[in-house]
This record gives sequence, structure tokens and C-alpha cells, in this order.
Amino acid sequence: MRAIFGLVLIIGVALAGFAVYMAQGYIQSNEIRMNAALERERQTGKLVQVFALKKPVKYGDGILKDNVQLVWVQEKLMPPAAYTDGDVLFPPNATKPRFAMRSMETNEILLSTRLTEPGQVAGLAGKLEPGMSAFQVRVSAASGVAGFVMPEDLIDIYWTGASGSGEITQLIESAMRVIAVDSAIDQSEARSGTARTITVAVSREQVARLAQAQASGRLTMSVVSGPAASDTAKVEINRDQLLGIEARQVVEVAQPCYRTTRKGTEVVREEIACATN
Repeated sequence: MRAIFGLVLIIGVALAGFAVYMAQGYIQSNEIRMNAALERERQTGKLVQVFALKKPVKYGDGILKDNVQLVWVQEKLMPPAAYTDGDVLFPPNATKPRFAMRSMETNEILLSTRLTEPGQVAGLAGKLEPGMSAFQVRVSAASGVAGFVMPEDLIDIYWTGASGSGEITQLIESAMRVIAVDSAIDQSEARSGTARTITVAVSREQVARLAQAQASGRLTMSVVSGPAASDTAKVEINRDQLLGIEARQVVEVAQPCYRTTRKGTEVVREEIACATN
């Protein structure tokens, strides 16, 4: 009997020791995972949920609830225009959806700058900021970018025409945003080949400047990567500057004055000081 009791005691102690060992291993494992999670949170910062697409959409497609999902992103890297509230993205009283103003891919975060207001059909008006206008510029193969410019590109516009000092070329508008090429207002719809018109987002004053520029000379465009460091810098060149011809200075040479006298049959001409006014 005592032998059985001793055996049970030994088994009980062994099981207790094994349980303590397993508990220590479990606690250590949890502690390692917790420390790793804290280190990951320290590196990434706070995470927030934003709405993204499940499937791609094209320009003009409606944004529907069954095609959106919540994804986690770092708060410090979250775009300012991202949707974090479902009631903002899909207002409860809205009867029509928002529409995409550009093509978007799977898992792309939905931004208010790329969607219309609920029920507003995608178009030029949806791509304009308050107070801005859409102005169409005629282009050709000689305009510089007619076959390459795309919606959302930035372009500089140069004017070439006659002035008081001869024909000049001058930068008249800098880093203007293209919102349409011909009738396409999305890059996925832009067709290959030479465009005939491009539409830019401009202020009313710029509308007047561009209209006058088209009527009085030739326009040339160049694609730029972003706004210049100083958009107010004047860029102008004429033919003489292009060819390195320096303007000639006219030096006036004073003409001498003479007095003519007659001595008998002889005529004498002598230089005298010119009278001053």
C-alpha cells in the first residue's frame, strides 16, 4: 500500500513539474509574441482602417458597397482624403452612388478627390476645384506634346509672336494641370496618336490670357514633372538672343563746322568751333 502511495506521489510530483514547465513555456512564448507586437507597433505607429476597392473600376463606374472593404494602414501614411467612415462614403440619405473620376485598381484606397459627390455624374466639373474653369487649347504635332500629353499631366505653355523688338517666345503659364485630351478625361481612355485639343484647369484670368495668346500667336507646350521652384521667373527669348547676336551701339560722331571766306579769286575754308544751342 505504501509502495502504491509512493508511486502515486511520484507521478503527481512529475505531472506537477511538467505542468509548471509547460506553463513557463507558454508564458515565455506569450511574452515573446507580446514584445514582438509592441516592437512592431512602435515601428509602424498606430494603425487605422480605411475603405479600399475589392475589384478594379473604370472612369465613370459607380462605387458600390459590395465592392469596398476595410483595410489597415499606418495612420501617419494615411492620405488626407481617405474615407474612414462608412456613413461619409455612403451617406444614409443618398439615393445614388458616388462615381469614379479615374480608373482605380484592386486594393486602391478610396479618396474623396477621386470620387464625385453622391449622384454627381463624373465629368469635367468633377475634376475642377472651386473657382476654376476648363479651357480648351488647340494642339498639333508641332505643339510639342500633342502625341504624349495625358490627363493629369502638368504642362508649361509658351507663346511665340511679334513684339516691338521682333518675334519672341515667352513662357506665359507654368505647371498647368491637364484634365482632358480630346474627349478623354481619364488616362485609360486616352487614345494613341496626335491629339487635337487639350483641356486645362485654369482661373478666369488665365482663360483671358490663353484666349488672347491663341488669337495673337502660336502656342507650344512642354510636359513638366512638377511646379517649378519659382513660377514667377520670367522666361523670354528673341531671335537675336537665340543666335547670340549682340545689339550694335550707334556712336554719334560730331561733324566739324567750317567758315568759308573769299580772298580775291581764292576761296578759303577754315574749321571753326560749332555754335552751341
